[in-house]
Amino acid sequence: MKRTLRTGIIAMALGTAALLTGSGAASASQVATHQAQTAANHTVKPTIVTVHGAWTDASSFATVTGILLKDGYQVLDFANPLRSLSGDSAYLASFLQTRTSGPVILVGHSYGGAIVGEAALSDPDVRGLVYVDAFVPDQGESLLQLLNSAGPVDPAQLFDMAPYPQAPEGDVDLYLKRDAFGVAFANGLPKAQQAKLYAQQRPITFSAVNEPASADPAWKQLPSWYVAGTQDASIPLSLQLSMAKRAGSSVTKVNTGHLAMLAAPQTVAQVIEKADRTTR
Repeated sequence: MKRTLRTGIIAMALGTAALLTGSGAASASQVATHQAQTAANHTVKPTIVTVHGAWTDASSFATVTGILLKDGYQVLDFANPLRSLSGDSAYLASFLQTRTSGPVILVGHSYGGAIVGEAALSDPDVRGLVYVDAFVPDQGESLLQLLNSAGPVDPAQLFDMAPYPQAPEGDVDLYLKRDAFGVAFANGLPKAQQAKLYAQQRPITFSAVNEPASADPAWKQLPSWYVAGTQDASIPLSLQLSMAKRAGSSVTKVNTGHLAMLAAPQTVAQVIEKADRTTR
């Protein structure tokens, strides 16, 4: 689909060149039509691609997606495999090539922020990045390393560890313990919603949170926005703000925990739409 779109753009450009350099100059109406088409390409709304993090799934963006759809955006929610930083990033790159056409804004939550930073530059149509309570690693940094920089983390206290088939030696799936889930991950949400999210949580592998980012991150080349939950008990606010500052992100603070897209969906949607307007 991407290739078809780009082929069409190239053909249009060649056709315009032929009009201007052929046997006669292009008519004023032909030039005006071409200029109008070019202007339309710059005003088209992008596809919003959301990338969820660990211990949740694409439904965590459901309310945000509904707002964006109502406002006229096309939205695609990426099903993050949560298997490895490099593998998940490669899958997102393939997803962008096969599922989108035209401009794209990438939105990453938590671990999804690392995936966005690795994959965005694979597609030249990506205009900007929106981080929601997200990790924004530089090349060579892992999520666990970033967390430890804000204070020691004891995985045994936070996770139930489950072996999984064909795992690399020593690797396990990580599930948040019940006590940790409500306090550190879903804090600020109603108890009934916390219980439902706990029951539905999807695990991430230990190797994924311990794998260093391998690519030069996209935030060094693309504009970015950051929604920071001031009550986030998973990624300390100080770490969120330091990562956002390093990335040059425009920061919006919300009085929520780690799941800002559930607790403050209108604000998250507004930041995404601002990213669109700014990058047109």
